[in-house]
Amino acid sequence: MVRVKAREQGFGVLPEHGFVRLPTILQVYPISRAGWWAGVKDGSKPAGVLLSARVRAWAVEDIRRLIAEAKQTA
Repeated sequence: MVRVKAREQGFGVLPEHGFVRLPTILQVYPISRAGWWAGVKDGSKPAGVLLSARVRAWAVEDIRRLIAEAKQTA
């Protein structure tokens, strides 16, 4: 069985609409998990929505906006 890396399978691409979980965000936005949560705490990153007691997700539109803003300031 040949193992293929997640990026080679196309899992690092954001869907057009909907919600994504943190592992997907970390594939497309250059930040650590701790850095992301620090940004959520200080308000520089979107807080996302709770889908259940322990599951949080972010709107794809919010993540695309965040990426666009980062490109403008770079």
